[in-house]
Amino acid sequence: MTPTDTEPATAQILAVGEPMLEFNADANGALDRAESFTVGYGGDTSNFVVAAARSGGLAGYVARIGDDAFGTALTRLWEREGVATEHVTREPGGRTGIYFIARSPAGHAFTYYRTGSPASRLTPDDIPEQAVAQARLLHVTGITQAIGPTVCDAAFHAMTVARTHGTLVTYDPNHRPALWSQERARAVILRSLELCDVALPNLDEGRMLTGEQSPEAVLRALCARGPRVVVLKLGEEGALVAEDGEVTRVPPHRVTAVDASGAGDTFDGAFAARLVEGASPVEAARYAAVAAALTTTGHGAVRPIPDRPSVLSHLAAAAHESAVGRASR
Repeated sequence: MTPTDTEPATAQILAVGEPMLEFNADANGALDRAESFTVGYGGDTSNFVVAAARSGGLAGYVARIGDDAFGTALTRLWEREGVATEHVTREPGGRTGIYFIARSPAGHAFTYYRTGSPASRLTPDDIPEQAVAQARLLHVTGITQAIGPTVCDAAFHAMTVARTHGTLVTYDPNHRPALWSQERARAVILRSLELCDVALPNLDEGRMLTGEQSPEAVLRALCARGPRVVVLKLGEEGALVAEDGEVTRVPPHRVTAVDASGAGDTFDGAFAARLVEGASPVEAARYAAVAAALTTTGHGAVRPIPDRPSVLSHLAAAAHESAVGRASR
């Protein structure tokens, strides 16, 4: 049966986690001096599903939010973006998590109000096993695992269900030291690497997990944990993709960055959308690197996430410039 407006397509890409509302200070400086904020959206897995949807993926979300105004705002966001929400639970009396962003020349400072949020009470019973089994890809992150013990159990349960049914598992450690101890983080993340098909860490996380320093050594150590593919995100230096013992360097896409919030999440979502579409991990990473770079050209985690035509246009322009450069040598 062909899906219609009243019969939405089954989500091919699912994520489990916590969405939040974002308040981004309009002017640089300490949070206690901020006078106005731009309201946006955040939460790494919510950013992920929006990025996947804007890149053409059929994305769905598994989460718990409050029945408050912030939860309603997030629900409207997902509806606009075409993200399936049948597995998002509205908790009566629950208070959806929020966070504030302050900017300075030294970087960004995040202040979170998420303790006791509905998402922190997600349990294995909240995982829609049939939806996970029918999906092409499941995405889990370390932040999801860190916000509460039952959420961590839910994430592991989702990964186990996915593996049982052949659903591809992508995993981003997305380590936040403020959420849990390094010892617990390492134990949980290393076990998750054993359960995933594609690992998406950044270099700092790779160094913390492996004790290695060079990107190449970190990559080898992570591959030894079991993932079939490891994409080591190197920020302004691009990425390294390891698959079946072969390593490919993905060059960065140069832009004038103003806000890196959510860039890694956009990388993950864009990567997942292309991977499900049939692209190779290297092709997906090249696309994702451009999407992530474009995200940094605007403020906030969601508003600057590019759509598929924008990414493809920049990819084509970069390929043309590269060809012209080679021809002129």
